[in-house]
This record gives sequence, structure tokens and C-alpha cells, in this order.
Amino acid sequence: MMRVLGFINGLHKHKGIAKIKFKANPVGFNQFRSRGLSDSKFFNGNDSVLPVLIVGAGPVGLVLSILLTKLGVKCAVLEKGKSFSKHPQAHFINNRTMEVFRKIDGLAEEIQRSQPPVELWRKFIYCTSLSGSILGSVDHMQPQDFEKIVSPISVAHFSQYKLTASLLKQLEDLSFHVHTSESFEGLNRRPLMGQEILMGHECVSIDATGQCVDVTIAFLKEGKCMEKNVQCNVLVGADGAGSTIRKLVGIDLSGEKDMQKLVSVHFLSRDLGQYLINERPGMLFFIFNTEAIGVLVAHDLKQGEFVLQMPFYPPQQNIEDFSPEICKKLIFKLVGRELSDIDVIDIKPWVMHAEVAEKFVCNDNRIILAGDAAHRFPPAGGFGMNTGIQDAHNLAWKIASVVKGIAPSSILETYETERKPIAIFNTALSVQNFRAAMSVPAALGLDPTIANSVHQVINSGVGSVLPSGLQRAILDGIFTIGRAQLSEHLLNESHPLGSMRLAKLRHIFEEGKSLQLQFPAEDLGFRYRKGALIPESDSVLGAPELPTGRRRDYVPSADPGSRLPHMNVKVLSNLSNEICSTLDLVSGDKVEFLLIIAPVEESYHLAHAAFKLAKEFEVSAKVCVLWSADSKGIEEGSNAALTPWENYVDVVEVKRSSTSPSWWDICQMTDKGAILVRPDEHIAWRAKWRVVGDPITEMKRVFSAILGVDSTKR
Repeated sequence: MMRVLGFINGLHKHKGIAKIKFKANPVGFNQFRSRGLSDSKFFNGNDSVLPVLIVGAGPVGLVLSILLTKLGVKCAVLEKGKSFSKHPQAHFINNRTMEVFRKIDGLAEEIQRSQPPVELWRKFIYCTSLSGSILGSVDHMQPQDFEKIVSPISVAHFSQYKLTASLLKQLEDLSFHVHTSESFEGLNRRPLMGQEILMGHECVSIDATGQCVDVTIAFLKEGKCMEKNVQCNVLVGADGAGSTIRKLVGIDLSGEKDMQKLVSVHFLSRDLGQYLINERPGMLFFIFNTEAIGVLVAHDLKQGEFVLQMPFYPPQQNIEDFSPEICKKLIFKLVGRELSDIDVIDIKPWVMHAEVAEKFVCNDNRIILAGDAAHRFPPAGGFGMNTGIQDAHNLAWKIASVVKGIAPSSILETYETERKPIAIFNTALSVQNFRAAMSVPAALGLDPTIANSVHQVINSGVGSVLPSGLQRAILDGIFTIGRAQLSEHLLNESHPLGSMRLAKLRHIFEEGKSLQLQFPAEDLGFRYRKGALIPESDSVLGAPELPTGRRRDYVPSADPGSRLPHMNVKVLSNLSNEICSTLDLVSGDKVEFLLIIAPVEESYHLAHAAFKLAKEFEVSAKVCVLWSADSKGIEEGSNAALTPWENYVDVVEVKRSSTSPSWWDICQMTDKGAILVRPDEHIAWRAKWRVVGDPITEMKRVFSAILGVDSTKR
């Protein structure tokens, strides 16, 4: 397959067609637009023009295609690979991403059923070998992580290729079809119709100078390189860290490049999996001994599926030095014994970066980057895939708003306004977490920065003039001397230096200064400070709090831009008295805003105003009347107060105990306040104490500002 893609790439370079044409000067979101005048040509209704083309069929691209389809937006997906990767890759799914998955029919439940039991992956273990001395272990799950107090769902451990398979099943249920270049007949004779995933198709050029985006895609058909032009209104590049779309549009990355080079070895061994289940179950194993150093990721102990990560120092080392047989020997050294059933599946080098794209949206909001195409993180903390899926969640409702004529295309600029600061923050946090991981070998006398500095001197300093064989011998010699610090003779409590190093190591673990898995405050508490929202006039927006690199608890907030706090509520408008999360009150199937109020007369007036203005702005609105358990009139509900409007729901708080805070206490508001929630479950506006002035005027201001629509020109 690599040879085939290499042939395509070589042919494209030879023909000189990897290019782009585009216009600059995107109009700022703060400049209001009249929908009818400014966007009449953005989605022109031409059946030959696909509304949205997504490049990249990884988790981000697939999740975006699901969310768009559920919102009624036609889209298709291009993937240059001929098949989906079976490499486990990302595996940790954080709280917020699992909440997004709850919006995708049955996906979160399937992940919870299919993932390994949490007891098998809650710990990181540090050891001299998998059968040798344990230097320390860290349990990353705390009791509150299972109590569903701040979120209706827990984190998960589920390999990326398994997630991809689950997403494809979801798309199949949405009538998507997967085609290869060989099986897809008639591609040259018809436009893309949507609900299609084209495998083995690569984007090679983009022309965005016209009224739509013209994309040239290349594929192999019966051994011949073919090309096809596709027209779309919006092109989303979700094509990974090496994004072709990002390169074609000429968007640069900023940050720290080439932080570390590694080799990833995917292998199977039920023998090893069963041993670890019995003796020392965990998710990550950091192994340090005199013969080898590596990090073992246990993707599934029951299935015996693992990925070993080892440092890689080219050009003195090359990938041929990591043949399957050599990798088996290295694995045996790290395990501390031979394995009877080891099967090396895949060996691939990769480079760790910490970079964010200079722009996420360009060319009059027609070309958009998402996921790793927009930001490349170290894997420490699992921010890459999670941040990308949350990109898709932010973007989907905004694209749907433009397609359906609810908002002008300028609302897409708020995707960058909101998501780029989150990407920059998560980059800094993942770098901090990576540095924390490096503190452990440094405490043992193996400072990775020294190894990298020596390697740099050999490559670019005086060492570069030496013969390659001598360069490698010097590098191997230095590494051997370094690993000697891990000898049992030195690393024990009886040796003064070894005792000091072990004490330092214990301190790192006890203080929470090693690699962390969960970051609840950042996972659930991230906040959009500007964008499709209305900041409170009386709040001072200082600089966001800097990441600490340590686990911090999430504190619920109803500030505009925050994710809606979770609380269990009982729905009163049906016979089952269903209990659900406040997050479940937000629709995942249409662009709809949710207004949360208490059963207070002036709040009912606000609800009437919200319904009236939503109708004028041609957007759906739903009202949630949230009652406390001891409210009077709860049996009658809100029918009389909200007639003739019907899209409302009465719910009552379900407290964990009599001393638990009320909903309005959690939000630090009074029950005369109100919260307007966007389709992505983030708060667009709130009245903290009460609505001041005329409700109609206020709701007109709110919808106009959030959607970027000048209501006076409607």
C-alpha cells in the first residue's frame, strides 16, 4: 500500500498539480451580516455541489460526518488509505468526549460494554522489568470518578481502531456506504452524492477562487492513476498530523517541533496479558533496566494486545534496526523472560510534536482544519483525539446553521475563535505532562535531555564529520553507560546514591508530579471566552489560568462559554418519570437552543420572548423549566404559563442527598436567572440574577449576537 501511495505522490509531484488557489480577506465575525445578502451563494442549492467534503476518515472525520448527518447536512468523506488502520493508536477517551459520544446513538454504551474492566487499566506501573522489581505505581482513578457527580459518564480505555469500527457501524445505520477506488463504479460520471466514504482517494489540489471549492482527488483504478474533480461548499481537513489540506492551503504550524523520535511496536501476546492480569494489571508500564528502556501500553490485557514505545535516534539508528526478531528480543528484555506466543504485528517510527496551526479557518470560511490537522500534541494525557472530537462537536452545529440558513457563514469564524485557544492550552498541558513523564528517568540518573543533546551534537556538531559507524558506536556507548545507572548493584536502598534516587522517585509519585492520565478541571471546565456567545458585561475576562500539569478537580460553572453543568433531573412530562442528565435536554438531532429557567413568572415571560424571537430568527428553541423538589404547583407543570408554545419540558431536581446543592446553587445563580445553551452544550448567554429590561429586546440582542445576524436587515 505504501508503494502505491508513493507512486501517486510521485506522479502528482511530477505533474505539478499539488496546488491551491484561494482568496484572502475573510469577513470578521463581529461584522454583522444579513443572511439573505451575504450567503446567498455560499450554499447555492446546486445538487452537483456537495455541502461538506471531509478529508480524513479517522475518528475526527467520522464523528463530524455523523454529527452533520444527524443535523441533516449532506456530507462525504475522502480517505487516502485503502483500508482502515488496525494499529491501536489513541486509546484514552476523556469525560467530555464520552459526553459527546452519548449524543451518538448507543456509542457511549457500546464503548463502556466493550472496554476492558477499569481494574485492569487504572494504574501506571514503573518497574525494572515486567517480572522484576516495581519502582512505584500510580492509581489514576479516584472514587468520585465513578460516582457520576460532575458528569453522567466516566472516562474509557478503548483502542482507536475499535472506536473506528464502532463509528463505521453508526455511519452504516445512517445509510453511509464505504467504497474503494476499485469497487466504486461511475465515480467519473457523477458528482458525490453524500453519505459516502471513499477509500484510497487522495486530495491533490484545491481551487477556492470560485463560488465553491473545487477539489481534485486522485485514486488508482485497475493500476492506473485517475483523477476526479469534486465541488463542495465547505472543505474540512481532518486528515491528521501530516495534513495534506493544511499544506495545500499554506497554513503554518507554530510551537515545538521534533520533541522526540520513537518507534512503535504493535504486538500480541496472551501469555503476557494473562501474566499481567494476575500479577500487576495496568494501562502503562514504564520499564527501565540495563538492557533496554521502553513504555508498554496495554491496550487490552485480556486480548493480549500491546504497543511498545522506544526512543529512536536516526540516522545513527534506522528502522531496519527494529526488525520483528530484534523487537521480540527487546520485548523479552523488558518483560524479563521469553514469551511463548509473541506475534509482532507492526513496527513504525513516529515523531512527537507540540504545534498548533496558525489558522483553523480560511478562504472566506470555506476551508477548515480539525483534529490533528489543526494541532499536534505529545500523547501524554491523551489530548490529541479528544481535542479533535471536541473540535468536531463545536463545528458541526455551526456548519448546519449555515447550511440551513440560520446563520451567515461568518459564524464559522467562531470555530477558530473558540477552539484555537483550547488547542494552545492543551498543547502546553500535554508538554507539561510529557516533561513530568521525563522526571522519572531523570530521577533514576537517566536525564533524557542529556541523551537528546548528545544526539544533536553527533548530528550537527563535531561528531557529524565522523564515519557513520563510529557515530553509532559513540551513541550506543553513551546509552550503555546511561543504562548502567539502573543496575541492581546501584539502584537499591543499601547504596547511598541508589537510596537517594529511590527516595526522589517516591516523592515524585506522592506529590503527583509524574505523568497524569486525568485532568478533570481542563477536560470538563474549559471555557470559550469569545465567539458565538455573550460574555457577561460585569465580568472581567483576565488571562485564562495556566496549566499546572497536575490533576485538579472540576468546579461546575455556568459562565458563558462553559459547558453546561451536569445534574440528574426527572422529566415530568411523560408517564415514565425518566431520570436524565441536564446535558440530555440538549438535542443532538437539530440546531436547537435550550433555555433553562425556574417556574417564576418573570422567567415565563422570558420564555415567551425566546420562543417568539427564535421563530423570527428561524431557529428552534426549547424551554426547560427546572423545579426544585419542594416547589409548589409542580403537579400542574408549566402548561398554563407557556401556552400556546409546546416545545418545553418540566423537570425536577434529583439530589444525591438532602444536603446536596440545588441546581441554581451549582450554577451560582438565583432562581430568577436564566441560561441559554447552544447545540454543543456550551452556555451562550445567561442572566445571573434576573433579566433586566424588556425580555423581547434582550432575546433579540442575544440571538442576533450569537448567530451573527443583523436583525434590522431581516
